[in-house]
Amino acid sequence: MPGEEPGQPSSQHMAAMCADAGLRYLEIPVAGFPDEAAVLATLAVIESLAPGERVLLFCRSGMRSSVAWAMAERRRGADADVLREKALSAGYDLSRVPL
Repeated sequence: MPGEEPGQPSSQHMAAMCADAGLRYLEIPVAGFPDEAAVLATLAVIESLAPGERVLLFCRSGMRSSVAWAMAERRRGADADVLREKALSAGYDLSRVPL
C-alpha cells in the first residue's frame, strides 16, 4: 500500500524501476486482507502472463502479496495445501488463510 511505511518506495519509483528493468507495472493497493477486487486483479495479471513469463508481487512484508497470489491461484484450481507449502517455503505461513 503506497505510503504505508517511511522509506518505502513510492508507486512512481516502483513504476520507474520496473520500466528500467523491462517489466510491466500494475498497482493493486491492498489494505489488510486482499478483497475480491484485489484477488480478481491478481488473477487477471497471472492469466495474462505468456508461457514462462514471471511476475513480481510487492508489498511491505510480502504477506498480502502471498495471500493475493494464493487466492488467485486457488481460483484457477490449484490445491490449497500445495499453495500453502509453496508459500511456507518462501517464508509465508498461510495456514490460517481460507483457501
